[in-house]
Amino acid sequence: MNYLHQNGVLYRDLKPENILVNSDGFLKLTDFGLSKLNISGSLNDDSDRIIGTLEYAAPEVLEGKGHSIASEWWALGCLIYELLVGVPPFLMNDNVSSSVNSRQKMYNLINA
Repeated sequence: MNYLHQNGVLYRDLKPENILVNSDGFLKLTDFGLSKLNISGSLNDDSDRIIGTLEYAAPEVLEGKGHSIASEWWALGCLIYELLVGVPPFLMNDNVSSSVNSRQKMYNLINA
């Protein structure tokens, strides 16, 4: 992530499905379709829509303020939590289904 940020790239879709391990054991990111150049590290201009996966979205992204380097580190923290615990940090037992109500509960937990 630091390499991407040093080169002005916001990845914006960090999640387990987008990380592969090569034959030497190194991690590789895939699916750069939502990535964007952001040389300054400030919030980008996508504030009118949520990009990425809800489980890893930072509060400022959900509030419509856009993505920044800080929101990338938030997503990495959520990913590390999931790798250690086995579920995303804001996924509760009653949030397991993909219903609108469950997504709203997760949204509220992230923004709390």
